[in-house]
Amino acid sequence: MPVYSIIYTVIDMKKFLIAILVTAATILNPAKTFAADGWAIAAEALGVLAAYRSTLVQMLALGNDANAQMAVRKQDMEKNGVDKNKRDVELVDSIMTRLVNAGQYELKVNSLPFVWHVNDDEKFNAACYPMNYISINRGLVRNLNGDENQIAAVLAHEMTHGLEQHSAKSYAQAVAQQLGAMMIGMNVDNGSNIDWSKFSAMVDYSIAKNINVPVEYEADEGGFYLMTSAGFNPGGGAAAMNRLGYYVRYETQNFLEFDAHDKSSDETFSDHPDTDKREAKMAEFMTNYGGGHVIVRKVDRAYKVLIDGREIFYSMNIGDNPTSAAVNAYYFAGGLSKAFHDYDSIDGWNFRREGNQTIFLNDDFAYRELRELSSMYNLGDKVQTLVELAYKYESPRTRQRILEADEAREKFWAKIKSEADSAKAGAATKLRVNADIYNDHGQGELALKEIERALQAKNQDDVAECLGIRGRAKAICGDYDGALIDADAAVDKDPKNLYNFLNRADVRHMRGELELALEDIDRALTVDEKNSIAYRLQGDIFDESGQKDKAEASYRKVYELTKKNPRAIPIEYLDKIDPKVAEKIRKKKNKEETADDKS
Repeated sequence: MPVYSIIYTVIDMKKFLIAILVTAATILNPAKTFAADGWAIAAEALGVLAAYRSTLVQMLALGNDANAQMAVRKQDMEKNGVDKNKRDVELVDSIMTRLVNAGQYELKVNSLPFVWHVNDDEKFNAACYPMNYISINRGLVRNLNGDENQIAAVLAHEMTHGLEQHSAKSYAQAVAQQLGAMMIGMNVDNGSNIDWSKFSAMVDYSIAKNINVPVEYEADEGGFYLMTSAGFNPGGGAAAMNRLGYYVRYETQNFLEFDAHDKSSDETFSDHPDTDKREAKMAEFMTNYGGGHVIVRKVDRAYKVLIDGREIFYSMNIGDNPTSAAVNAYYFAGGLSKAFHDYDSIDGWNFRREGNQTIFLNDDFAYRELRELSSMYNLGDKVQTLVELAYKYESPRTRQRILEADEAREKFWAKIKSEADSAKAGAATKLRVNADIYNDHGQGELALKEIERALQAKNQDDVAECLGIRGRAKAICGDYDGALIDADAAVDKDPKNLYNFLNRADVRHMRGELELALEDIDRALTVDEKNSIAYRLQGDIFDESGQKDKAEASYRKVYELTKKNPRAIPIEYLDKIDPKVAEKIRKKKNKEETADDKS
C-alpha cells in the first residue's frame, strides 16, 4: 500500500477520451491492429453501445480515483485561478460544508467524497466533474448576490449530478454519439474525408450538451431535498431559477455561457431546460414538501403567497432589485412549507405574543426570512389564523403522504449505504487505497471520511492497515494522541505488514519523535529492504535533523529503486545524485515560468 508518495498528474480530458476509444477497440478486437483504415476497423469492432459501455467503465474508474480528483482540482486552480474575494470563498465553504455534513445522502461505493474550489471565472456557472470535484465560478456567487439559500440550491444540484454519476454517464454518451455520427459519415475512402483533428472539440461540445433535460430535472429534484435536509430554505431553488432566468434574458451578453439562440420552448438542444419551467418545478417541490398547503402565484410583476387558497403575503420588487419580489415570496412560502412539513400540529409553530406582535417558530436558518417579513409587515396574527384553519381542515391523507415521501427517501439512501457496505472486497480495498492517497496529498479530513467507509465495509480485507491509515490521517488533522493509538493498534494487529510500521513512522515523524520514527522505518526495511517509500521517509527525517550525508544516502536508494525517477528526489539532493537531470528540470521550470509571465 503506497504511503508518502504523491502522483502528480494533470488530466487532459480530450486526450483521455480519445485514448479510451483506442483502448476499447483493442480490448474488443485484440487480434486486429490500427492501420491506415483504423477507424473503419473501429466501426466494425465497436458499435455505439460498445463504445458507450467501454467509456463508462473508464469514466467510473476515473471517478473513483483520488489522485485524479486532486489533479483536476490542481488543474482548475492553475487554469482558472482562485477567487481573491475572501468572503466568496468563506461563504461557499460554509454552504458546502453544511450540505456535505448535514444533508441527507449516501455515497456509492465507487464514488469519492466531495471536494470543491471557488475559481476566478466570471461566468454564472458551476460544474461537477466525474470524480465529485465541484468547480464554482466566482461569477455564480456574485450573480446570486451571495444568497446562501440560492447558492445552496445550485451546489446541491451539482452534488446530485455527482451522487447519480451523471457526469461519467454523459461523457460516455458523448463519446458514443460522436463516434456513431462520424462512422455514419464514413464512405469508401475509409473516413479520409473526416477531419480527425476536430474530434476532441466535437466530444467536448457534445459533453456540454449531453446533460439532457430529464437529468437536469432529476438533479433539480435531488438538489431540492438535499439542500432542504441540510436546513436551507425550501424556496431557495425556485428563487435561484428566477434569478438565473432574469440573468439569461436581460444581463448576459456571452453566448457561450448559455444558449441564447435556443427557443425557450425547445428542450432538445440546450443543455439546460427553460428556466421558467425549472422555476415552476422547484416551486412545486416546495409546495408538495409542505403537504400542498402553500403555493406561490405570479401576478404581473408581483407574487402572491397563499395558504390553502387564501392570500397571506403579497410581494413586490423593492427598489431597483428586479428579483426581490420572487425571492421574498419564495422564502416566505419556503419557511411556511418547512413548518407544515416538520410539525404534525399547530403546537409546533409556537405562536406567542412579543410586544405588540404575534411571533412564531424558532431561530432556525430556514425560517429567517419568513419571520423577518412577517414582523416587518405585522402578519403574525394572519399567519396564525390561516395555519389554524389549515390544520383544522387538513386531510389525514396529507400527513400520510408527507411521511411516506420521507420514508421513501430514507429507504433509498439506506439502500445505497447497504450496497456500499456490502460491496465486494475489491471495492472495499479501493476505499482504503483512496484514503491512503488523500493522506499523501495532505488531505487528512478526506482521508478520515474515506477510511471510515473502508472500516464499515463488510468485506474489508485489511483492518489493521485501515487503522494505520486512519492514524496517519488523524496526525495530519492534528490529533496526535489519537493517531498514535490507531498506529500502535495497526502494528499490534499485523506486524508483518511493513506499511503499518511506515504509517506509524509518519505519525511519529509528525509528532516530532524522529528517533522512534527511524526505528519504525528500520523495522519496515527488515520486511522489505527494497521499499523506496521507506527510504524516502528516512531521507526526509535525516534532512530535517541536519544529517545531510545520511539523507543523501537514503535519497540515492530512492533514486535507484524508482528507476531514476527525478520527481522522487528533492532538487537540492538531485544536484548531487544526478546533476544533468537536475539541470534539465531547472531549465524546463524556467522555461515554463517565462511562458507564464508572457501570457
